Amino acid sequence: MKAYKWKICSWGVMFGVLSVATAQDMRQVEEPKIPGACVTLMADKFVGVDRQMAEADESKLDTARIQNALDHCAPGKSVELKETLGKNAFLTGPLQLREGVTLLVGKGITLFGSRNPKDYDYATTPNVCGTSETSETIERTLGNQRMPTNAMRPNVGPATPVGCRPLISIVSVSNAAVMGEGTIDGRGDMRLIGHDYSWWEMARKAEPGNKKYYSTRLIVANHADGLILYGIALHNSPNFHVSVNGTNGFTAWGVHIKTPTVVGTDARNTDGIDPGSSTNVTVAHSWIDNDDDNIAIKTGVTHMSVLHNHFYNGHGMSIGSETLTGDSFLLVDDLVEDHTTSGIRIKSNVTRGGLVHDMVYQNICMRDVQVPIAISPYYNNGTTDQFYDPGFKGDKIPHYKAIALRNITAITAGDVLIAGADENHRTEVTLENVHIEKITPEQVHLKLSDITYGETNIPLDKTLKGNAVKLISASTTKNNAYNCEGKFVQMW
Repeated sequence: MKAYKWKICSWGVMFGVLSVATAQDMRQVEEPKIPGACVTLMADKFVGVDRQMAEADESKLDTARIQNALDHCAPGKSVELKETLGKNAFLTGPLQLREGVTLLVGKGITLFGSRNPKDYDYATTPNVCGTSETSETIERTLGNQRMPTNAMRPNVGPATPVGCRPLISIVSVSNAAVMGEGTIDGRGDMRLIGHDYSWWEMARKAEPGNKKYYSTRLIVANHADGLILYGIALHNSPNFHVSVNGTNGFTAWGVHIKTPTVVGTDARNTDGIDPGSSTNVTVAHSWIDNDDDNIAIKTGVTHMSVLHNHFYNGHGMSIGSETLTGDSFLLVDDLVEDHTTSGIRIKSNVTRGGLVHDMVYQNICMRDVQVPIAISPYYNNGTTDQFYDPGFKGDKIPHYKAIALRNITAITAGDVLIAGADENHRTEVTLENVHIEKITPEQVHLKLSDITYGETNIPLDKTLKGNAVKLISASTTKNNAYNCEGKFVQMW
């Protein structure tokens, strides 16, 4: 364990405590510590080249022995998964974490999700997971059983659930954790047992007809106060990697999300970390490359910090599209975005919007980002935001206030969108030392926005009807771009 502890503890030496004075998470967040093991489980499977497991091992699940260990572990201890001579993998169906217990995936170990979709079915709705149907067909098949708002999402709640159980669920328990230098791999790219397609192929085929489809997620937490993810690598989730709701106190520190791991593979709806209806959230020192929203803050999140992170292929640092119950008090500090489609993105529309306020984005570097700034009430399910009102009808109006952007540099050209929904819901933004290389007037899209600025090269059109642009101070217009030298490094 010495090499493992050195790697983890080196972050603490480099970065120390995340002070509450510099964060909007109201906790004083420190680097997590790995608890001692209540039991160590030894791997009994070998995975070789291209993540291939022997066919005979595909039916030999480790679910029961891992779950039994979790059920009988004392709070404050961990269930450790460890490699042994010639064996480096575990294979599991859905697992549930328990009060105060840590699942510790050791160095060199991969915990693989089962490829059998039946393993993820709820008992009340068999043979649903891994299928795609029109909504009418599903409703005929399931009768009056409750449908989630989006059938691809796992449903963990008191009503009859429909969909797929997540690989790891943390429900109504406190201080649970997933830690380790190992990897959890959902195998979203691999053929499902009993079907001729993978999770991702199913999702992509469902897209043109907007069909509902049933897929599993890697980690889903509900009412999981004090949840910690630490040092773990998350790969190839069939759907979202981490979804956290109804939680007070969630920390993701040193998490590595890489999807897809096979270059050229087409992954769909593989968001990185998505908190919703939660407070006191910190994502720190993490690396996210996942082909969808790197972080997507859903509705009802308050007091969150996103500190010292690197984003790669994905849709950027997002809020929305659901903001109906509001989002507030976010700090994003020291973020590098490299080849994301968007950079700073707040997205919603009149069918799902609400108040978003007191958001601070600072010390951010971007490279090859199509839309470095997108503050939009025009969301239309696109990868990037359109620059015009789609004409949707609704009374759930997005309203963006007290949005501050400072020390932002994009070293390649891209668009800026800052728009309000209507005169009663104007967007209020402050720009200080914001520089986008070679940006042209045609790339600036403003509507119904009140912008206060200083030291920026963005050609803000002061005469554009419906916008108010105000200079902070003439002495701040020197345009000394925030220095991004050495910031763009390969994901590790």
